[in-house]
Amino acid sequence: MKQIASFTVDHDKLEKGMYISRIDGDAVTYDIRMKKPNGGDYLSNGALHTFEHLFATYARNSQFSDNVIYVGPMGCRTGFYLILRDSVSHEQAISLVLDSFRFVAGFSGKIPGSERRECGNYLEHDLDGAKAVAEDMLNVLRDYTPNKLSY
Repeated sequence: MKQIASFTVDHDKLEKGMYISRIDGDAVTYDIRMKKPNGGDYLSNGALHTFEHLFATYARNSQFSDNVIYVGPMGCRTGFYLILRDSVSHEQAISLVLDSFRFVAGFSGKIPGSERRECGNYLEHDLDGAKAVAEDMLNVLRDYTPNKLSY
């Protein structure tokens, strides 16, 4: 089998940040790396799960909602993939991520989609953990520009 593109990235050199993982037709996959790969510190399941609910809810309700294809966590628990249509510029993608992370960092109340009938693992959420990750990433991405999106 052919090696998939994400496995060709040197994870020993990868730092926290936002990168263009691949472009397939009109779909742009962004790699939002929240933890240093193989660094021993990973997103906890509860924080990752809550972050997913909040990030996806915000992105799918933003001005770019019709261009959001996918928001989801990496199995290695070091970040998320965001797939957008290419009608969203790289500047707008960075802005969407920052706005989403501000939403997560400031969120209070009931986590969207966290009822038993809405979620396959409704008991495993960690809002404080998700907020801490968002705050950290806001610092990482504060001055991000499209020229930083390359691995």
